[in-house]
Amino acid sequence: MDGHKKLEQARRRITESITQNIHLYGLPPSAGRQFGMMFFQDNPLTLDEMSEQLGMSKTSMSTSIRALSDSKLVEKVWERGVRKDLYKTTEDWYQSFINTFSIRWRRSVSMHTSAIRKSLKEIEEILLDETIDAELREIVLIDQDKLLYIRDYYDWLERLIDAFESHEIFDLVPLNNNEMKTL
Repeated sequence: MDGHKKLEQARRRITESITQNIHLYGLPPSAGRQFGMMFFQDNPLTLDEMSEQLGMSKTSMSTSIRALSDSKLVEKVWERGVRKDLYKTTEDWYQSFINTFSIRWRRSVSMHTSAIRKSLKEIEEILLDETIDAELREIVLIDQDKLLYIRDYYDWLERLIDAFESHEIFDLVPLNNNEMKTL
């Protein structure tokens, strides 16, 4: 096998791996194929160029590029003399992961924290009611302990997200020297 074919095979393998794992970013396989193809390009591409290379419709390309852009995996770039939108993959995969992780988990933490806060208030109201029987009081106290436990979990998760966003995570899990050039 000559060098060009080996390079094509290596790129195809990486693109397929990205395609199979892009769901971790909440994206469909077509976005993974598009991202994998774009990753190996030295220059930004238009939607028409992507459509031609992947054999997919421009509408599909547009939908995928929007999702990739929302996930901060690709960015729009400007080139003098080019009237169509150009896109390229982001160069900092670490920050892309942090962005995706933080956005998704902050939303989850916020939703759960709100539910816990409301439920704890209701439980406190039940416990203040002197007319409840001992059996119900015991059940409510057990539930209160469970809610306090998961509230502590979401407080910890909030601090973990903060550690990612502030890059303190890299103090705990340092980058290799060649990884640091992107940060």
